[in-house]
Amino acid sequence: MRLLVTRPEEDAANFAGLLRARGHDPVLAPLMEMRLRTGENLTLDGVQAVLATSTNGVRALAQRTTQRDIPVFAVGMQTTETARNAGFGPVHNADGDAAALIDFVAARVSPASGTLFHAAGAETAGKLREELEARGFTVRSEILYEMVAPDILPATVAQALRTDTLDGVVLFSPRSAAIFKTLIEAAGLAAHCRRLNAFCISAATASALEGIDFRKIAVAAHPNQDGMLALLS
Repeated sequence: MRLLVTRPEEDAANFAGLLRARGHDPVLAPLMEMRLRTGENLTLDGVQAVLATSTNGVRALAQRTTQRDIPVFAVGMQTTETARNAGFGPVHNADGDAAALIDFVAARVSPASGTLFHAAGAETAGKLREELEARGFTVRSEILYEMVAPDILPATVAQALRTDTLDGVVLFSPRSAAIFKTLIEAAGLAAHCRRLNAFCISAATASALEGIDFRKIAVAAHPNQDGMLALLS
């Protein structure tokens, strides 16, 4: 299948390689760009563990601290590998989504052992903290980066939609799905989605496409990269 991959650039390149190995033809069109928040180096004194809900959070944290010996609890395998490659350790893989990470952490660490540090993006800063604080944890959430959407649909995407040369679009988050919907509607190209399959990492991602007609909307059985690859097979 010829698939539109909307992930941020570095993640999109890695995923595209996996798609090519499975016989697909990926078209890279990142709909968000990571921008680091600048600031002083972070100290993690009193922190018992770092919570990483994305690869971007790990990359941003690695730019702001030299500490690498605090345990990291990562949302999925790709985030786990990014943390290990950045020198963090030990790194534990929750193999799911943010909800799975919350349960995973709560089952393995004690609120009495110290603060949890969330390497957060601007869109995710409060959600994880609120859930864990409700379970008795102290959570320090630092916004280290933000994901910025383009003002208009990238020309490569507009051309591929206009000429009906795509078989599907791959969407890894509710926000990327919402951005895709907004931009294609603004470009007047929503009708071209009727011949596309939308492959979504979660039900929330699929819900963000409401109002756009697709040939089919499919949701991964597991909200991670492996789940998406299985869905595409």
